[in-house]
Amino acid sequence: MMGVGKSTVGKGLAKRLNFTFIDIDSLIEKKEKISVSKIFASKGEKYFRKVEKFISLEQLNKKNCVISLGGGAFINDDIRKKVLKNTMSFWLNLSVKLILERNNKLNLRPLIRNDKSGNVIAKIYNRRKKIYNLANFRIDCDKLSKNDTIENILTIYENN
Repeated sequence: MMGVGKSTVGKGLAKRLNFTFIDIDSLIEKKEKISVSKIFASKGEKYFRKVEKFISLEQLNKKNCVISLGGGAFINDDIRKKVLKNTMSFWLNLSVKLILERNNKLNLRPLIRNDKSGNVIAKIYNRRKKIYNLANFRIDCDKLSKNDTIENILTIYENN
C-alpha cells in the first residue's frame, strides 16, 4: 500500500543484505522524466500502470536485489504471478489511520492527494488487502520502527 514505508524499509534492507535496491516508482520517474504525480495528472493512471508493468516485470528478473514495487503493482496479475514465482514477497501492512497521517504530512500520493477524511485510502486499502494478503509474508507495521521492520524481514529471509 502507498505510504507504508516500502522505499525506506527496502533501502535499509538492501544495505543490510548488501543487495542492490530498486525502487520501481523512481525508475518510472527516471524513464518518463517527470514525477509519478505528474504522470497521473498528465497521462492518467492507465498509462502509468502500463509503464509500471513493463518496468516491474523487467526488474523482477534481477538477482540479489530488494525491489520496492509501487502500491498498485501487486494488484496486476502478471506482476503478482512473477513476484510469487521468483521472489520472497512481503506485505508491509499499516493501518488506514497511519497511512492517512503519513499522507497528510507529505501529500505526495496522486490517488489520495486530497483525502483528509481517509475515505479514499480506506476504499483503496479494502479493495487491495485481499490481493496483498497473497504475498508470502505479512508484516504488521503499526507498532514497528523502520529498524524493527527490517529485522523482522531479515529473520524471515534468513530462515527460508
